[in-house]
Amino acid sequence: MHPHIEDYALIGDQQTAALVSADGSVDWLCLPRFDSAACFAKLLGDEDNGHWRIAPEGAERCTRRAYRRDTLVLDTEWETEDGAVRVTDLMPQRDRAPDLVRIVEGLSGEVTVRSVLRLRFDHGSIVPWVRRSDGHRVAVAGPDSAWLRSEPEVHSWGQDFGTHAEFTVAAGEKVAFVLTWHPSHEPRPPLIDPYMSLEHSVEDWREWAARCRYDGPHRDAVVRSLITLKALTYQPTGGIVAAPTTSLPEEPGGVRNWDYRFCWLRDSTLTLGALLSAGYLEEAEAWRDWLLRAVAGNPADLQIMYGVAGERRLPEYELPWLSGFAGSAPVRIGNDAVNQLQLDVYGEVMDSLSLARLAGMRPRPQMWELQCALMEFLATAWREPDEGLWEVRGGRRQFVHSKVMTWVALDRAVRTLEDRPELGGGDLDGWRALRDEVHREVCEKGYDPVRNTFTQYYGSRELDASVLLIPRVGFLPPDDPRVVGTVDAIGAELARDGLVRRYSTEGDPVDGLPGGEGTFLVCSFWYADALHATGRTKEARELFERLVGLANDVGLLAEEYDPVAGHQLGNFPQAFSHVGLVNTALALFGGEEAG
Repeated sequence: MHPHIEDYALIGDQQTAALVSADGSVDWLCLPRFDSAACFAKLLGDEDNGHWRIAPEGAERCTRRAYRRDTLVLDTEWETEDGAVRVTDLMPQRDRAPDLVRIVEGLSGEVTVRSVLRLRFDHGSIVPWVRRSDGHRVAVAGPDSAWLRSEPEVHSWGQDFGTHAEFTVAAGEKVAFVLTWHPSHEPRPPLIDPYMSLEHSVEDWREWAARCRYDGPHRDAVVRSLITLKALTYQPTGGIVAAPTTSLPEEPGGVRNWDYRFCWLRDSTLTLGALLSAGYLEEAEAWRDWLLRAVAGNPADLQIMYGVAGERRLPEYELPWLSGFAGSAPVRIGNDAVNQLQLDVYGEVMDSLSLARLAGMRPRPQMWELQCALMEFLATAWREPDEGLWEVRGGRRQFVHSKVMTWVALDRAVRTLEDRPELGGGDLDGWRALRDEVHREVCEKGYDPVRNTFTQYYGSRELDASVLLIPRVGFLPPDDPRVVGTVDAIGAELARDGLVRRYSTEGDPVDGLPGGEGTFLVCSFWYADALHATGRTKEARELFERLVGLANDVGLLAEEYDPVAGHQLGNFPQAFSHVGLVNTALALFGGEEAG
């Protein structure tokens, strides 16, 4: 039986991440980066596509599991007839090479434990050669090499193209396994001490978590979300991936399966706001600097996403040898949405840089020059239809959210130059006039006066959850009747018990794709924000309580949720969902109850 998405927990070293199932199996790991090929791809296929399970002999799902408080160190425990055992999983912050550490500890009695390691490089397609060397098992195939060792050494053998081990642990006894990857043409990197790595990881994470300024209700959920965002950060550059996975389905058995192991510009405003509000200026500055490097160049060539180091080419292709999560094919690598026109990103970039300036971040000399270049391009391009926030593949439209974010770009440019006239450059009068023109057009063409709601695109009767952001970005005040009407309409037509869909996928959906999808978690957090802004705070807090309750047993959220089946959907864990949780907590409880 295939596990559910919420059955997984995340570990990582801020350059890549692994997913560990509740049965003790590491089913997903890309090395050496988030966007590298997977060496464990059971998540999207079967056991022969690579996994590493450590568990008591004959045991299935664990008895309990949890992260150590305020860390990304995972403890998984089993209670058996013979005793109890714990497996502690972590990926220490790397010096040179990525290491996966798994420490088995006897808690009571004497338990027989089995380890089955099947390495499959290139997304589960290549079985490596495995040999012994100095007490290690060494796997090599093409550019990849991985070394497995245990302390103390336990008996292991090859079987069914995997490495097997069996040993017993009594109370207080420990066996540590370390799997280390490196390029096959380089010598083995220095060995790490697994127990020292565990101690340092716990100390480092707790020191980092202690910097969180939020001290309101559900602080544990907020800290867990911030730790998840930190784990999804590519430390060398500061870029934050949308998720560490690809092709986890938005509909079981469907085709809405996308690669999210890249950095989206639109995440920038909400991510920056969450980090700054929680007290993480250093991480916010690193993200701002990644943004500036990534978008440098001709403003006409601005992309909506980039690789973790700012790469621009992310070609999309399919892996036919992987059957997909729970049979949801195709499995995609890369993302063709990189080539789309999405005008809203100009507003998000301008808003991000404005927020950075207001927060007192150290200025970058090229920042204002870049912003002026973006505005010069947007002044002529804003009238074009685009694929919009949701990256539709059904053709370009005049999406209301894209036009609202065009207004945001102009508004932030005007405000910046009004506050800082010494910056010079820019066309202040022209930007003011264009800002007013965009505002008038959106209110005329993107608003349905009969139903008293903003719509998905000009002339449409369809709704879109993205217009919930209108009061948040300052386009209209929250007490404007048009805003109140929009919140009511979305609550009536797109929400189910407060859980909000992005838009309707029935009939001839704007995205041009077959099938449906679950409710979108970040949209549900936006709905809670909008309820609060329009004076319905009690409803907003009740919805927030429900949304926090949708996290799995270790506090993680995917992209979507199926309220009928009661399962999470989409790539996991999803940065946008956790950003939504942090920002809504700050909005609802960020007064006297939060630091």
